[in-house]
Amino acid sequence: FQSLGTPSNTAIQKYMNAKKVPQLFVATGATKWGDPKNYPWTMGWQPHYQGEGRIYAQYILKNHPNAKIGVLYQNDDYGKDLLKGLKDGLGANAKMIVSEQPYEVADPTVDSQIINLKASGADVFVNITTPKFAAQSIKKMAEIGWKPVHFLNQVSTSLGAVLKPAGPQNAIGAMSTGYLKDQTDPQWKDDKAMKEFFAFMDKWYPEGDKTSSFTGYGWTVAQTLVQVLKQCGDNLTRENVMKQAANLKDLEVGLLLPGIKINTSPTDFFPIEDQQMIRFTGDRWETFGPILSGKLETGS
Repeated sequence: FQSLGTPSNTAIQKYMNAKKVPQLFVATGATKWGDPKNYPWTMGWQPHYQGEGRIYAQYILKNHPNAKIGVLYQNDDYGKDLLKGLKDGLGANAKMIVSEQPYEVADPTVDSQIINLKASGADVFVNITTPKFAAQSIKKMAEIGWKPVHFLNQVSTSLGAVLKPAGPQNAIGAMSTGYLKDQTDPQWKDDKAMKEFFAFMDKWYPEGDKTSSFTGYGWTVAQTLVQVLKQCGDNLTRENVMKQAANLKDLEVGLLLPGIKINTSPTDFFPIEDQQMIRFTGDRWETFGPILSGKLETGS
């Protein structure tokens, strides 16, 4: 349950499936975890990267139909997955992308890529980077005075790990997607689930960071597992665990944003596919707009 990372889960996926061991709610947004036909023992949990890319595409087409899009992306499965979602979402309008700049994890900086993107004339920036490179890119944009409409992928929205080191003032107005309530957002202070989460932390993990999105995430995915086990009743076989995991209907747990529900079926191994746009104000992320779907067509 919840083994972390795309490379590490990829390394064990074939083995787990050959041995018929549930590889349940893996902690990675790769789209490959929703393939029940070939890997019936593996299921993701968080929204997949392609869905995130599709949501950015929906937003751009509606609000910036004449955009010139520049993309910075990590040159691996994760970066290419999100980029594919963006292109699929743009469809015939994928030609709006005027520059694609890859970077390698071993690169010291992405400064040259940011300079190239500015030079391309891009006025919308889709930033598909992990925290270190996200902070670098935000800093460099400010340094060279490039101010595009900025979409920052969800893996790098951390205030502590990305925005504070980059200078929060440099990221004001950046947009991303969200599906969990932000524990630091005052709008949730009287929320029932948020109060339950804080009480849980006080009792079981008092030294833990209540403001970290990771603790809220862990609590919420654990509640999803609890629901699966409840549905199993006394039939706790591996087969039944996967059967029940693939039979979650409109489940609302933990800190999911209002309107976002968990749904799975024997042919749909993507528990969360809806998200909401969020915008950085300088000290926190605010939700705005309707719930958007990043759902993939069956079989894609």
